[in-house]
Amino acid sequence: MIRPLKIMYHNPVGNDAYDQVFLDALRARRLPGTEIVVTSLHPEEGAFNHIEYRSYEAMVTAGMLRAVRSAAKEGFDAFVIGCFYDTGLLDARELSGDMVVMAPCVAACEIATSLSNRFGIIVGRRKWVEQMSETVKRYGYSDKCSGFYAVGLGVTEFQQDHAETERRLLDAGRRAVDEDFAEALILGCTLEIGFHEKLQDKLGVPVIDPSIAAFKRAEYAGSLIRDCGWVPSRKWTSEAPPEAEMAALGVFDAKNAFGNRIGDT
Repeated sequence: MIRPLKIMYHNPVGNDAYDQVFLDALRARRLPGTEIVVTSLHPEEGAFNHIEYRSYEAMVTAGMLRAVRSAAKEGFDAFVIGCFYDTGLLDARELSGDMVVMAPCVAACEIATSLSNRFGIIVGRRKWVEQMSETVKRYGYSDKCSGFYAVGLGVTEFQQDHAETERRLLDAGRRAVDEDFAEALILGCTLEIGFHEKLQDKLGVPVIDPSIAAFKRAEYAGSLIRDCGWVPSRKWTSEAPPEAEMAALGVFDAKNAFGNRIGDT
């Protein structure tokens, strides 16, 4: 009997307002047998409902790393960081043990470039662009990116008025496709969830939802662990901190790293 995959999708905020939204979307697209758990941080880690600012992101990263450690110890195959900044991705991968860590930006870029030669990224606010463009450049996709297209919405505003959000996303998508020749689009915020299907039907190009992209890449990576034994390397630059040292420091583990936890296990 094939062992089911266990995937954790983690919102790196101390607020559970959108956990169910993500769980419903991911359950609708999982492979048969995949178990999904959606978590968010304790409010004591900072009761943020978004991390648009670098300073907010810095404040939640330590709690997210403890969440990664907890998930790895529970035997999850993969952990998804639920922010398009790919918050703490390289840090999380360093201490995830045999568990794969995936994030939305890198997953969406990988998928977009497998479907097209040029993609645009639709973001909420201009504030985000510098940090996101740095991330895309680090991953090696800058020459494939037609640009970033801001729609004037903050993270928490995407889910308030769906008709208005769709209108703004559609306008931005048309600019990217018709003016800058984008052949695919990436939604540059995890809370742009729920819009990609309508957009791609109207625009005629693939529209990549980053949460779904990261989840499906994590699911695939988990299957490679299960079926091929391909776990993260711990050699040279992928070396993990010594377990004894982390234990002595006493800051990497938590009795309960999650403020909210819903899903299959």
